[in-house]
Amino acid sequence: QVQLVESGGGLVQPGGFLRLSCAASGRIFSINKMGWYRQAPGKERELVAAATSGGSITYVDSVKGRFTISRNNTLNTVYLQMNNLKPEDTAVYYCYARIIHNYGTGDFWGQGTQVTVSS
Repeated sequence: QVQLVESGGGLVQPGGFLRLSCAASGRIFSINKMGWYRQAPGKERELVAAATSGGSITYVDSVKGRFTISRNNTLNTVYLQMNNLKPEDTAVYYCYARIIHNYGTGDFWGQGTQVTVSS
């Protein structure tokens, strides 16, 4: 059984930083894509950043220059370094991974971690 476990959310003041981590575990053959989505109250879930196994990286425009996504393929882990946080970054952040496992390929989600940016 494949699981994604997130950590690193919390409360931070505007201009501060946080680092999110997400580790995939289980019978994993490979991970095509790992990334982070977020959902603010009353809004749809949106892609924040994603990184493919081939090294392609995508960011939503609102976080470019402030957030950095990285992967450790040996540890099946993805990180999101978030700098210069703004109140509009407040949301529940979800880890996502497209994983090839012993039963095929599937999309998996973490449980979500709250990020609150407020003074």
